[in-house]
Amino acid sequence: MTLSVRRARTNDVPSIHQLLDYYAARGQLLPRSPDELTEHISSFTVINEADNLTGCAALEVFTEDLGEVRSLAVRDAATGGGYGRALVEEIEHNARTIGLRRLMALTYVPDFFARLGYGVVAMNTLPEKVFGVCVTCPKFRCCDEIAVLKHLD
Repeated sequence: MTLSVRRARTNDVPSIHQLLDYYAARGQLLPRSPDELTEHISSFTVINEADNLTGCAALEVFTEDLGEVRSLAVRDAATGGGYGRALVEEIEHNARTIGLRRLMALTYVPDFFARLGYGVVAMNTLPEKVFGVCVTCPKFRCCDEIAVLKHLD
């Protein structure tokens, strides 16, 4: 099977929203509105299979040094098929291309990221994320996600 990974387009927003909303309803991702997705569509990478969006991920840049793998989701039927890995590898490639040296994620599946070379870190080692984004999150005081980090150089 050849995975087709590409930059997201505005006409992908409904499918990305549906996929992210599915995981948000299960408490595994924070919800993102269609307007927010449209505003940030240039940060998204997707995988399509037979003209159906199978997975997505976004790269959020915090500083000239640090970025985040965000909104990583793969349809249930496709889990275990290498889609998540392909998405993260593309995000890493994009991060390196623009000069980032570190890439982090907040996750409920640290083992997945560990297989890709990420290590668990304390949240307080990522003040760019915590004080830039997390402070506005409804889970800020009771965050149960695990922070992982990879050095790209």
